[in-house]
Amino acid sequence: MLANFLEKSKPINFIIYLGFFLCFFLIATITSYFNDGFSWIKVLDIIGFLFLFLTIFFFFNFITTKNKLTFDHSYAFFIFILISILFVSKLLDFNVLILLLIHLLFLRKIYSLRSSKSVIQKLFDSGFWLGILFILEPISIVFFLLIIVSVILQLKVTISNIITPVVGFITPLIIYFTYLFWYDTIDVFIALFSFDPIIPLLIYAEDATIWIFGTLLLLSIFSIFLKSPKALSVNNSFKRSWQLLIINLILAVVYALLITNKDGSEVIFLALPASVIIANGFEVIQKKMIKNGLFFGLIILAIVGFFWL
Repeated sequence: MLANFLEKSKPINFIIYLGFFLCFFLIATITSYFNDGFSWIKVLDIIGFLFLFLTIFFFFNFITTKNKLTFDHSYAFFIFILISILFVSKLLDFNVLILLLIHLLFLRKIYSLRSSKSVIQKLFDSGFWLGILFILEPISIVFFLLIIVSVILQLKVTISNIITPVVGFITPLIIYFTYLFWYDTIDVFIALFSFDPIIPLLIYAEDATIWIFGTLLLLSIFSIFLKSPKALSVNNSFKRSWQLLIINLILAVVYALLITNKDGSEVIFLALPASVIIANGFEVIQKKMIKNGLFFGLIILAIVGFFWL
């Protein structure tokens, strides 16, 4: 029954998913913000958080549907909603949500390279968004490899295709450097290139984050083994997108491992590749009973994880 509902990608489905997320969002925000009393500033903060979440959901759905990363169903969006519910309490930070939104804008350009239209502009934009990400979180530089892999998989390796994202990347850095130079705070710019000691992954063991991290990886690996034989057997645009999704997942894991200020929110960067990969794995499963069991299991895990985190 649930699998049949998720196989539809009608607007009513997405409204129900958003309503489901809103329930947990309100619980998290009311618990976090109104323990010390009511204020209109807190209400404005909550409205701002909700707006950013809705924008993130919009771009996620746009990336998956526009670039045909799944079939015509809502598996991926539903899984992304569940992951967002798990981390909603850790994502109630404007800096984190803005970083995630910019990351999605970066990925939007990367996956859109499957189309041959406006290639140079897309490459420049991908480098530009990554440059902004680097300013906000220097470890984001690991995703530059995703640009290189995308060029290799989906375009011809030419000088212009390699140089364009580099020019896009350094453009916001030049603007940022000029701003800091004007105010005589060059040390802030230099600090971008000095990395602090890496905090061990064991910090995730302090709450349920390490279990969520491991579950996402296990489901993703399981789905890769299920889908890859079929996806890699045909030389089409989805084959290249599938390879790109796997590289994206690996880089997101590396990002979570390398980031210095770990608080668990960085695991959300696995959300886009993981949810799409898992959705593709579920597509291969033919028996509805198994699908229903898996989806109900994910819902239970999301609810339990929400109150456990």
